[in-house]
Amino acid sequence: MPSRFAELGWASTRLGEISLRRRREPITGIEVYEVKLGDEYLMSSMFTVAERELARLGLAMLPDRPCDVVVGGLGLGCTAHTVLADDRVRSLTVVEALEPVIDWHRRDLLPGGGALATDPRTRLLHGDFFALLRDGEGFDPAAPDRRFDAVLVDIDHSPGNVLDATHADLYTPAGLGRVADRLTPGGVFGLWSDDAPDEAFLTALRQCFHTADAHVVTFANPLTGGESANTVYVAATA
Repeated sequence: MPSRFAELGWASTRLGEISLRRRREPITGIEVYEVKLGDEYLMSSMFTVAERELARLGLAMLPDRPCDVVVGGLGLGCTAHTVLADDRVRSLTVVEALEPVIDWHRRDLLPGGGALATDPRTRLLHGDFFALLRDGEGFDPAAPDRRFDAVLVDIDHSPGNVLDATHADLYTPAGLGRVADRLTPGGVFGLWSDDAPDEAFLTALRQCFHTADAHVVTFANPLTGGESANTVYVAATA
């Protein structure tokens, strides 16, 4: 039987110390995987509904044909796994700034991590999503101008609560315009947020995209006995 707690991975990064932990949750009795940055929780396998909905809601906007997808932020792999479950997906590029997170998946330390890393459609790209977008390098080293059918991002806590100050410009009209430029006609930008819908951010989205909506995703919270909610923004080019 696995121990009640184990630290599966630890590394020092430019953002701070990052760790992967597995523990048995005393309230539910289930095995939980968590990623922490210092003392801050980044992801928990207890709460993955909205991360999966980011993929489902985003891909639902695309026509029924082969598509190429970028996911910004690997984390526990929930969004990436859901993308790959869609038979239309021809290729998936996952951009992750923290190399230890990629390594954890390649070493199969997370459920399904090895399958994700070895799927022939998947490329795990070590890089700063925000810098690649800002500097014009794009998400395909072999083709800097390549466009994609969907760009789905789950990195910061929300547009107003970023992990690093250099991320903030993504959530401005200029940054969102750069995302739109990386999309094919009719392409989709999706964003996960831990906060309630932000009307100012929706206004910025609508300046840069043909359509933009905020979806409130609710899910059971066994720790409180009630419900919690995240927001998934979905915007599409004309």
